[in-house]
Amino acid sequence: MLRRIARPFILFSVIAGLFACTPAEDPVDYEATVVPRSSTVSSGDGSVFVTITAKGEWSIELEYPAGGPSDWATMDPASGTGSQGDARLRYSENTEKTERSVTLVLKSLGVKVNTATVYQQGKDGTSPSELGDGAFPAKWLELPETKAGDGRVVLAHDMSGQRYLNSTQSGVRNWSCYWDYNEHLSIWVAYPLNKALIGSGNRTNAWGLDPMLPSNMQPDLRGGSYGGGWTRGHQIPSADRLNYAANVSTFYGTNMTPQDYDFNSYIWANLEGRIRSYASTADTLYVVTGCVLEGSHQSSGSSSGFRVKVPAAYFKAVLQKSTSSAIGHKGYRAAAFYLPHDTTISRGNFLDYLISVDELESRTGIDFFVNLPGVLGKSEADAIEAETPSWAR
Repeated sequence: MLRRIARPFILFSVIAGLFACTPAEDPVDYEATVVPRSSTVSSGDGSVFVTITAKGEWSIELEYPAGGPSDWATMDPASGTGSQGDARLRYSENTEKTERSVTLVLKSLGVKVNTATVYQQGKDGTSPSELGDGAFPAKWLELPETKAGDGRVVLAHDMSGQRYLNSTQSGVRNWSCYWDYNEHLSIWVAYPLNKALIGSGNRTNAWGLDPMLPSNMQPDLRGGSYGGGWTRGHQIPSADRLNYAANVSTFYGTNMTPQDYDFNSYIWANLEGRIRSYASTADTLYVVTGCVLEGSHQSSGSSSGFRVKVPAAYFKAVLQKSTSSAIGHKGYRAAAFYLPHDTTISRGNFLDYLISVDELESRTGIDFFVNLPGVLGKSEADAIEAETPSWAR
């Protein structure tokens, strides 16, 4: 597979008068990056390698969140000259149950040029925002099953597009994705949907890098699509999050797949609109959008930095929670769609691909709405997933 590592291009024009402490500094006009080998580390003491790409002298300062624990990490070395691949971030044991973080601030010629954040898991290892290989412990209704050791990780975003920690620290959860490190895309994106979560505003087209992943692990779609004629296809649609910061996050590469233009513009867009109509009549709609790589025989170009498999099919699963317990099963009902990624169906009717959640599970091998039995009981949850979703027509 052709691979070109995509790194952020940084161009600074620094006015000397703005930096009174170093009036003689020259502008930094070259690419400089700081990339930890892993963005999440375990709760025990240890270290993680850090790669610095720079010209001339550089230094790294450590910044901690306001009000949080500090002085638990050190850089070794904290300064140097030229690129270095064996620097280390050393950290002490986290004896608290909550996750903590530190941001590495790379400076060259005294000017801040790049940052990277490392998260250390809490002592119990059950933080719902951990980044690593493991099952995801949160009990949100939109989440499908996750599996430890499958080379994938759940990245949970808050409404500002950053890492969602919990309702106290991060406000409202936005969307979560099941990121595949090897395929460089998300197998699914899951999120709650209602009028309040949609909000108001306009499409930003703010194509960007997901701050929860090192830049060299994700496609860089800021300057255009993947290449090969494939468009940047959203999994959570831009129109499902209209408040500015939340909308910006829908343009992260972790929310994209290479998709046929006509498929994206017609049948897929029409289905996205119908999903929003389901949400408009519900207390909350829990949505899973995903792609199927099995049977894929095409790859994108490498304009994004990676050749990415073009999905063979796409799916959506929805769980509607109504304010009326008389609807469905105690106010809950579900539906699913499975669409082959085929330009010949682009002008077709998405309702031709309406199926039960059980049928979608059979086709994809994914267990959807795994936390529903904990709310309704197994028998009710099974009945909802097995039911023919005539209500969704």
